[in-house]
Amino acid sequence: MSSALTPSSDPIVVSDVVKRFNDVTALDHVTLSVARGETFGLIGPNGSGKTTLIRLLLGLGRPTEGRIAVLGHAMPNRQVAPHIGYMTQSSALYNELSIRENLAFFGTLYGLRGKRLKARIAATLELVDLTGRADSPIQTLSGGMRQRVSLGCALIHEPELIFLDEPTVGIDPELRVAFWDYFALLNQRGVTLIVSTHNLDEAIRCHRLGLLRFGKLLAADTPASIRQQSGKDDFEQAFLYFAQRAEHAEREA
Repeated sequence: MSSALTPSSDPIVVSDVVKRFNDVTALDHVTLSVARGETFGLIGPNGSGKTTLIRLLLGLGRPTEGRIAVLGHAMPNRQVAPHIGYMTQSSALYNELSIRENLAFFGTLYGLRGKRLKARIAATLELVDLTGRADSPIQTLSGGMRQRVSLGCALIHEPELIFLDEPTVGIDPELRVAFWDYFALLNQRGVTLIVSTHNLDEAIRCHRLGLLRFGKLLAADTPASIRQQSGKDDFEQAFLYFAQRAEHAEREA
């Protein structure tokens, strides 16, 4: 595992961040931090600001207002990039290449070579349960299998900070459990994960959750605390509680 750039600081710090696209406010004064070795879940409907926040943290845009620090740097840059993994919601795979060739391509991009690259490809194929299909072209795979390959490409270089956008969509329940068990193992090794998900059943596997709606951070706390504050056992109902509370506060302001 690569050593942390700034082991004494939180790998992610977001301070009063606003992001506007013309007249649309995608993020509205968001403040949060994520600790090293934590899995932080971003929960919210489409258009809530989850993807915009992840893109800013990846350096694929700049905030209109506020500050962002990633792995001790004011903005993600080439020095930070080798320490970050990113699994996009839409596949970034090369359809004509095999699973093994895609893993090799992404591993090479991150500086892996020779025996180290071969070892990481073998370990990653085993993790995503595709060793027997290693030489199959991506275009022959089901949607769930492509999802597994995408996850493998994000993990091939053993990054210390990983962004996962809907990582378990389209995979079977048994493998979903295996993925989350592996995420917990990564946490134990000091790896930090940011997970965007619509699957509220998976929310309890995160250390903390950030509830986003219309670009506003409604809450950022542990699943247990969110349930306790809302008085709801069901996360959908808990989310609605915080959304209604925010609407009430806006009307009173």
